[in-house]
Amino acid sequence: RVPLLQAAGKKNSFDLLGLTEAELKEQFVRGDGPGGQATNKTNNCVVLKHIPSGIVVKCHQTRSVEQNRKIAREILQEKVDLFYKGEDSDVFKEKKASEKKKQEKKRRAKENLERKKHFKEMLQLDKK
Repeated sequence: RVPLLQAAGKKNSFDLLGLTEAELKEQFVRGDGPGGQATNKTNNCVVLKHIPSGIVVKCHQTRSVEQNRKIAREILQEKVDLFYKGEDSDVFKEKKASEKKKQEKKRRAKENLERKKHFKEMLQLDKK
């Protein structure tokens, strides 16, 4: 079993499950959304199905079929990894970490706002 691809960019640090071409079913369909005639006449939307798990990914992020194929495989690989590994998946851990970071940022912003509000109230009292 030879891994089909490794995810690009920062995702290289992830230890994702490998996919093989034999496990995939690929279709090219017309995309939807904005784009008018360019979208309506070309089959550059990629639908990728992982046969063993039944997970389906549809990718129409660019006008290029090759780029959409690559992106669809990356997304599918992450979803398959999450499907089989669950909470042990690097993808799951990354999402949890970013959620925690976002909540912390929100909390700090709220504290800052309260501090500013308190400061303004103190200035108003000093003027009186």
